[in-house]
Amino acid sequence: MNDRVIKINELMKRELGQIILREVEMPEKAVVTLTRVVASGNLQQAKVYISVVPDEKAREALKILGQNVFVIQQILNRKLKMRPVPRILWVLEKATVEAQRIEELLDQIRKER
Repeated sequence: MNDRVIKINELMKRELGQIILREVEMPEKAVVTLTRVVASGNLQQAKVYISVVPDEKAREALKILGQNVFVIQQILNRKLKMRPVPRILWVLEKATVEAQRIEELLDQIRKER
């Protein structure tokens, strides 16, 4: 991955975090975090990984983001002074869910000792 793509990933993560915080009504009692952005080498699309706590709200959060992707994309296009602005694809972060499950199992083992 070249330096330009890495910088764009960070820029998109920062800007999308602000846009979602200000513009998107997330499920009640859910915390949605952008964990990373991975833009393709040609900058045509970017996978935006999100983590949702509690896990039960993940589907609802993804649905809301999917319904608002056009508006979010428009705001991002206006904010970023570049062309093309990668097209957003929302992805649920599996690593975070797996890490949370491992922590739960470790806690359970500690309590059993």
